[in-house]
Amino acid sequence: MSFVKKSVVDVRKPLMKARFPFNRAQGLAEAMTMCATDYYIKASIGGRFEASGILVIGDSRQGKSTEIDVMLERLNDGSTIMPDGRPARIISCLLSGRVTWKDLGVEILDVLEYPLRGRHSQSEIWSKVRKYAELQGVVGIHFDECQHVFTENDSLTNQKLLDSFKSLLKDHKWPLMLIFSGVPSLAAQIQKEEQLYRLLRTVSFSGIDLANKTDKDELLHLIFSYCDKAQLEFDDFELDDFMERLVFATCQRWGLVIELLIETLTVTLRANEKVCTIDHFSEGFSRRTGLPLGYSPFTMPNYQNSFDQDKLFDAYEEMRKKK
Repeated sequence: MSFVKKSVVDVRKPLMKARFPFNRAQGLAEAMTMCATDYYIKASIGGRFEASGILVIGDSRQGKSTEIDVMLERLNDGSTIMPDGRPARIISCLLSGRVTWKDLGVEILDVLEYPLRGRHSQSEIWSKVRKYAELQGVVGIHFDECQHVFTENDSLTNQKLLDSFKSLLKDHKWPLMLIFSGVPSLAAQIQKEEQLYRLLRTVSFSGIDLANKTDKDELLHLIFSYCDKAQLEFDDFELDDFMERLVFATCQRWGLVIELLIETLTVTLRANEKVCTIDHFSEGFSRRTGLPLGYSPFTMPNYQNSFDQDKLFDAYEEMRKKK
């Protein structure tokens, strides 16, 4: 007996593979181009130099990690050549919880495919990180969900981490570009080390604001792009009201909009229907949040007073953990 529902795979896979070209991706790419160009110039001159980096901030589920992954996939495709003749490479490390600087070094060595055996000091571990990064042509590291390494009260430990990050940018043998991504509180932590913050370009991923014409146009484009990808049509409902309900239902987060669109279009396609309706969105919402079917911002007249958005976001997070 197969536990894979082929009918769901056939419907959902093309939608999950689709990548919408957000305007914000251009800002991220421009920041990366400036960092890589700066690195190339300094490396070609020779001698000791300091690298620069990027700080990407935004609320959870705004699509930061996805945009960074897409950008790094392009950078790591072999087309960006450094002065030593080797293709540039940037690796990623997900910081899912509180770690020490020593632990972080071990995790990065694992990403570099150099699993550590036996006992090693912190300085030995980071010496190996620099060595194998240089051997592999790794010129940068992306620290995803970086806010997790900092504590609220231990300023001394936080300062040591900030100093250590700064040392990677300024390493006299093999400086590394750094990309930090996380929630807005991460910026406040990094700003405490002025020299580190000065070397970073900040890119913000803000929430959806329908009062902003750019956001409204981009949301419309996003909706119809996914609908076209699924080869479906939308029902004839009032568009402005629908977008307000959609943005509310997804807590103003671009990533959640995409997830809900994929879920809703999957519901429609699996029902062998050609028109996506409000009821389909309501069912998609229920599937993503675990809330009772019919209890949704798409169907309730007084929806803004019926939902607490903090609790609604928590519902999305709980369902994600179960999947």
